[in-house]
Amino acid sequence: MDFNYRDSLLRRLRTVHSLYFDACATMNIEQVNAVVHENTLPIAFSLVHQVLIEDGAVMWAGGPLPQFNDEWSQKIGLEIPDHGQKKTVDEMMHQRIENYEAFLEFQSLVFRATEDFVATIDESTWGDIIVPAPYGFQVASTFSARVGGDRGISRSDALECWVYQHALRHMGEIEHARALVGLGGMTS
Repeated sequence: MDFNYRDSLLRRLRTVHSLYFDACATMNIEQVNAVVHENTLPIAFSLVHQVLIEDGAVMWAGGPLPQFNDEWSQKIGLEIPDHGQKKTVDEMMHQRIENYEAFLEFQSLVFRATEDFVATIDESTWGDIIVPAPYGFQVASTFSARVGGDRGISRSDALECWVYQHALRHMGEIEHARALVGLGGMTS
């Protein structure tokens, strides 16, 4: 069987990115920032969290430096200029996007940078271990640590877990949250 891993990963990344583009194109700023129930994060959290994690994760896999900075935070008008990974739900309940068009522009830049990076990775380096086992406390309980197991987290594991799987996970949240604000799902 002839299998091209790069082609497969790129198709999957482009597909999940297209779900984000479609979701964003069919929501307005009020829906994105809506808090429909106490302790139910707004869609803004999932959107911002996903894109900021992807923006930073690609660098750890050997890609470009993150694009997010104070200028982008101000341009987007983020209530909380942080991906929220180490913050509480109570804190992130306040995440809002003020300038949706600027957010969409930033999201497009990040997605393009990820896809461009994956398109240029030297195929002989997919298996390179970028986070060796045993893992430190911060990594040991993560999905990527489970995937990497005793051998460590490879470049392909990192991209699969930190970008692709992470994007799918948060798209599921967004699909659920869309239903709470009166919108439909993204795929059948």
